[in-house]
Amino acid sequence: MRDVAVIGVGQTKFGELWDRSFREIGIEAGLQALVDAKLSSGDLGGLFLGNMASGTLLDQEHIAPLILDYAGLAGRRLPAVRVEGGGASGSLALHQAWLAVASGYYDFVVVGGAEKLTDVPDATAAQITSSAADHEWEVVFGATLPALWALIARRHMHQYGTTREELARVAVHAHEMGSKNPNAHFRNKLSLEQVLNAGPVAEPLGVFDCAPLSDGAAAVVLGPMDLARQHTDTPIQITASQVACDTMALQHREDLTTLDSTVSAARRAFAQAHRDPRDVQVAEIHDAYTISALVALEDLGFVKKGHAGREFASGRFAPGGAVTVNPSGGLKAQGRPFGAVGVAQVVEIVRQLRGEAKERQVPEAMVGLAHDVGGTGATSVVTLLERVN
Repeated sequence: MRDVAVIGVGQTKFGELWDRSFREIGIEAGLQALVDAKLSSGDLGGLFLGNMASGTLLDQEHIAPLILDYAGLAGRRLPAVRVEGGGASGSLALHQAWLAVASGYYDFVVVGGAEKLTDVPDATAAQITSSAADHEWEVVFGATLPALWALIARRHMHQYGTTREELARVAVHAHEMGSKNPNAHFRNKLSLEQVLNAGPVAEPLGVFDCAPLSDGAAAVVLGPMDLARQHTDTPIQITASQVACDTMALQHREDLTTLDSTVSAARRAFAQAHRDPRDVQVAEIHDAYTISALVALEDLGFVKKGHAGREFASGRFAPGGAVTVNPSGGLKAQGRPFGAVGVAQVVEIVRQLRGEAKERQVPEAMVGLAHDVGGTGATSVVTLLERVN
């Protein structure tokens, strides 16, 4: 297997992009990544596209060749593959692309993630998000995705003493970071009192405990490490890419407060990269709900099970702490276009490792981690990246 590097990145603004089409944002992110990689379309071997819900949202399936077509690449007859895995669709597309380059089958590929989630009524959007859960055992009985994460939160609070205030601090942190990110859906800061006093969604989660549904796209270009310096002065190597899955329904799991898929993917990733959590300076983790961030920190090995709430409140995961979490603002503030999330996480880590994150830069970051989740953890993807001097 060859070593694989990220040699180009691109991302649109995340938010309510009513004046822009799915095709426009997908092409914009891809072209940014190609320019950043100093590549032309003639250098590409293929496209891997993460997307969850284009059929429901756009009445358009078969979207990977559509993006190629409107990018003017149909005449190249390139392979284009759409990958779906709920909220982890973009991360899964990245994993498939990494495998393709590492195997030697392709040299350079584009990985894109895109979604348009704000052009439909709220009820339709809720139906789409809940399709990432088990319909027969959960959704048909009225269990939405926020309600299922609320069950996890309530059990975590009961089992480990996690407080409502500790959950709220995750949202405060996310918006503080998002205020420094020009691509973020929300750039407003939040106070602890605002989060605690917001309207309820599913007890104990309120409006500000839940990430927004967003429009947006992100893209990266992957290539073999031995050719990377021909395209960038700061090649960022993907030292590990691991996927693990679990049961769809929460009721079939041994422990509601642990995502076994994340635990397994993280262990494999750290072993693959010959690293451990103490080596990571910056991490983009799944925080679609405030509880999901705390659970992720525990399952990834950054903190003992049940301790994430108090450790987060202590500032351990803020700038200047042991590891800076979600400097982009995370899903909570940067935004949550399902198919784009996992790719955008890697875009942020690459910019951090290159030293290009400006106001939100983590000093001397050399090792970064990206972690994304589909549904309530039926799929987890963990990616480790490292700057190679």
